[in-house]
Amino acid sequence: MTQPNETQPNEVLTRAATAETITDGPGSTITLLTDTAELTCNTATFEEGASGAPVHFHTKATEFFHVVSGRLDVLVGDEVKTLTAGDFLSVPAGVKHAFAPSPGHTAEVFVGFTPGMGRFDYYRLLGRVRAGEATVQDIIDSQPVYDNHYAESEAWAGRLRSAEA
Repeated sequence: MTQPNETQPNEVLTRAATAETITDGPGSTITLLTDTAELTCNTATFEEGASGAPVHFHTKATEFFHVVSGRLDVLVGDEVKTLTAGDFLSVPAGVKHAFAPSPGHTAEVFVGFTPGMGRFDYYRLLGRVRAGEATVQDIIDSQPVYDNHYAESEAWAGRLRSAEA
């Protein structure tokens, strides 16, 4: 019988007490869970008003979201969808998307990528930019390294304008 702290071959176990956390923006915390060739997973916790992730796409990975609590707005292509606790959404490779807590709400989200590809250093880079140790240009330069390609969306910009009005 396996003891509580032992793992099986190819098993990944990340304990909440020792998981790395990164503050990547005001009101936004990412907790890193696993980053293997098969799967990258983290949780994202957004306070009300957090900016979330800008419009982007991945050429190699499907990104998926499971809302644990709160409300999350997600751009998929040219449509903004609102997810609530318990909702799940996957966004295929090549489809532009963005996400943030719905205006007036918080959100806690389980986020994953398949296949994985060593994305934790991307999240660490975001944290270094937030701390003033790296620049936005460093993020732009990292797009091909982390398969995180920035884009624009009138639908997402319209969501932000509506929230400000």
